[in-house]
Amino acid sequence: RPASACVLGIDLGTTSVKAALLVGAERGQVVAESCSRETQAHTSSLEAGPQGMEQNVRRIVRALNECLATLPQQQLQRVSHIGISGQMHGIVFWKKDEGCKWTECGTGPIFEPEEVSHLITWQDGRCSPTFLSSLPLPQSHTSLATGFGCATVYWYLKNSPDFLKSYDAAGTIHDYVVAMLCDLKKPLMSVQNAASWGYFNSRNKSWNTDILKKSDFPVHLLPEVGDPGSIAGRTICAWHGIPKGAKVGIALGDFQCSVYSCLTERTDAVLNISTSAQLTVSMPQGFQPPETPDPSSAVTYFPYFNGDYLAVAASLNGGNVLATFVDMVARWTEELGLQVQESAIYTKIIKAALARNNSKLSVHPTIFGERHIPEQMASVTNIAVSDLSLGHVTRALCRGIVENLCSMLPVQRLMETGVRRILGSGSALARNEVLRQEVERIFPFPVVYGKDVDAAVGAAMVM
Repeated sequence: RPASACVLGIDLGTTSVKAALLVGAERGQVVAESCSRETQAHTSSLEAGPQGMEQNVRRIVRALNECLATLPQQQLQRVSHIGISGQMHGIVFWKKDEGCKWTECGTGPIFEPEEVSHLITWQDGRCSPTFLSSLPLPQSHTSLATGFGCATVYWYLKNSPDFLKSYDAAGTIHDYVVAMLCDLKKPLMSVQNAASWGYFNSRNKSWNTDILKKSDFPVHLLPEVGDPGSIAGRTICAWHGIPKGAKVGIALGDFQCSVYSCLTERTDAVLNISTSAQLTVSMPQGFQPPETPDPSSAVTYFPYFNGDYLAVAASLNGGNVLATFVDMVARWTEELGLQVQESAIYTKIIKAALARNNSKLSVHPTIFGERHIPEQMASVTNIAVSDLSLGHVTRALCRGIVENLCSMLPVQRLMETGVRRILGSGSALARNEVLRQEVERIFPFPVVYGKDVDAAVGAAMVM
C-alpha cells in the first residue's frame, strides 16, 4: 500500500452510520477525518407487528451517503482499501441482479437500494421461546436467540413463506453493502457474522446444511463464508470519488471491530460500560469453543481474527441501571411536589457517593435480567441504619454493577488467561467517577481509561 494511500472504515450501527479515514503516520495509522449520521431507520413491521424490530434499508444507505459526502474529496480519491463492519445477527433479503441501482450525484456515483427487504435487526422479538424450542437443535457453540438471522428465516418459513420466495440472496446489512459495492453474484459473509446468525459451526467454518435441509430451510439464501480480514472484491464504480477497483474487505462484526480498535496486547481485557456492559478478553491461541452451547453460561465466545476467539461477559445491566435509579429519584421528588432536572440529580448523587468511601449495602442490580438468567430480578440486602444516605445507596449501586459483571467473568479466570491490565471505555465509565473507583477497587490490575472504542476505526485498522 503506497504511503499516501488512505483506508476508509465504515460502521453500520443500530442507530447511526460512522465513517473514518485512516492515513499512515510515523507511529502507525491515525484518524484523519471521521463523520457520523443518525439513520432514523426504525420502521413498523407488517408481518410481526409490535414484536418486530425492522429498519428501512434505504434510510440506512442514505445516512451512509450523507456521511461520505462530508468527507474531503482529495482524501477519498486516495482510498485504496475499504473496511466495513455493522450490527451483527440481523438479516436483510434482496434480489441478486436488482439489489441496487447506481446513479450520479455531486461527489460521484452512488448506489441506491432497489429490490431489498427491510432489515430485521438483532433487537427483533418475533421468535418466542416456544417457537425457538420447536426448531431443530443447531450444531454450534452459540445458543439460538430471537433476532438471529437463521431464526428469522425459520419464522418467515412458518408464518409467511411467500415473502421468502421474492428474494434469492440474504446477508447482514453490511454484507449487503459489500455485495453492492463489488457486484458480488453470491453474497460473502465473514465467520464473525455467520456465527451471529446461528446454525453455523465455527470449528469447521460451515453452515449446518444437513440439519437445515431436513426442515426445508431455504439454504440457497445462505451466503458463502470467508475469513475476517480477507478481501471480498473491488469497487465497480468510483463510489463518492473513491477510485474504481479499491479493495473492499469482507464485512465484519461491529463488536469485534470495536475491540480491535483498542486491544493491542493479549494481556489486556476490555471493560465497556455504556447502556449495557461487557467484559472481554482474548482466549489463548488455539482455543476452540465447546461443540454445543451451554445456555446457563454467562460467557459467550465470539470468533475474532486469525482463528482467535474473544470470551465475552455481556451484561444487560450497565448505565441503564443508573439511569433507572435517577428516574426513580426524580419521580419520588415529583410525587413530593418538587421538581429537579434528571441531569442535576445525576451530578448530585455522584457527588454524594464520592463523599462515602464505603457502604455495607449490597445491591444486585440485575433489574433487566441477564441473557443466561432472563427471569432474574434486582435486590438490595444488608440494609443498616447507618447506610441509608443517597451517597451510600449510589456507591453500593455502582459497586453492584461492577460486581455483577465480575460474577460473570471472574477475576480468577482473567488471571488464568494472563490478563495484566484493564482498558476501560464507554459513556457510563467516562462520566461517573464512582464507577471508575469501584472498577479499580474490584480488579487487581491497573486500569487505563480513554482508549477510544470505535468500530469504524477498527474496521479500517483490520485492512
